[in-house]
Amino acid sequence: MKVGFVNIFGKPNAGKSTLLNALIGEKLAIVSPKVQTTRHRIKGFLNTDEYQIVFSDTPGIIEPRYKLHEKMMQSVKNSLEDADIALLLVDADENPEEADHIFLSLRLRVPAFVVLNKMDKVPKVQIDEVTNFFAAKPYCKKVIAISALKKINTDRLLEAILNFLPDGEPFYDKDDLTDLPTRFFVGEMIREKIFELFQDEIPYHTAVVVREFKEKISLTKITAEIIVNRESQKAIILGEKGKMIRQIGMSARMDIENFLGSKVFLELFVKVRPKWRDNDIHLKEYGY
Repeated sequence: MKVGFVNIFGKPNAGKSTLLNALIGEKLAIVSPKVQTTRHRIKGFLNTDEYQIVFSDTPGIIEPRYKLHEKMMQSVKNSLEDADIALLLVDADENPEEADHIFLSLRLRVPAFVVLNKMDKVPKVQIDEVTNFFAAKPYCKKVIAISALKKINTDRLLEAILNFLPDGEPFYDKDDLTDLPTRFFVGEMIREKIFELFQDEIPYHTAVVVREFKEKISLTKITAEIIVNRESQKAIILGEKGKMIRQIGMSARMDIENFLGSKVFLELFVKVRPKWRDNDIHLKEYGY
């Protein structure tokens, strides 16, 4: 049986979360056009009788500006240590030299595939040029062009992964999809709505903490806090007469109900925690 860890690395907004969701066939990682949406390492399991692949979505690689960023980059480092295969994801329309600089800095010790994403938006001649660029790099075992969003060539990528995976015993139960708790995904769905509904810095100044999660026969009661840095941000999240927080709650509740397969009562509060992104105690409390 083929078994192994396949971890996805790249710059912010390269499409790592979209690729994880496409490979698993389920929406595990939240997706946004904004950069730095992913803050945690998110594992998804692809199971058959022939293989178990543990895919990991990781935060986009950046220069840390806050302790939150340092925690995010630590999860990238941890993902490097247990990878059997590294998928180095690149937006096919971006400067390959910038990505190359990042990939060299990872000092990979495992086979790496350079995956050129968003191939449907780039002329073939450009794909060929970028393919040749990365194929000459010592860390690159293979270059594969895909569209994660449209699932173009993802089957070809999966076939290449299986050819490089070692034999072994499964790490997780065949029926498991992830090792993260349901509460984590509920918090992420709420955070995704903040990325969708607010512009500029607001999404990056917020965290979501699920304080209560009670499953009953006909209803799941969830209480969550949206953490912000300043009172002015709290006012924006709440909106005039509570309009915006109601919109967050309504949109998030629909996604959570689809995810859980049950009715949900969702209650949201907004809390101000100044400079929480640089506070070790707060970061630990919020799951970072």
